[in-house]
Amino acid sequence: MAAKQAFYSGKVQGVGFRYAVKRIASGFEVIGWVKNLPDGRVELQAMSHDDDELEAFFDDIMQSSLGGNIKDMETQNIPSLVNVRGFSII
Repeated sequence: MAAKQAFYSGKVQGVGFRYAVKRIASGFEVIGWVKNLPDGRVELQAMSHDDDELEAFFDDIMQSSLGGNIKDMETQNIPSLVNVRGFSII
């Protein structure tokens, strides 16, 4: 299992960012969640059985129309997500 956490900054709130990420996630074998943070960033945590699938998901976010809104993205590997089913917006 591979799991990653990402923080996106830029024009990422109030533009449908979380809904677009959820739509993109539906095309991949990933589970996790995405949420707005009080500081204006968006946090994303996702997990997949396949490292390449997880990387492709994150790459697809950057290559989508969302990429133009993202000023910075910080990612890190995290422990496997527990008690998470599907992909949700928090």
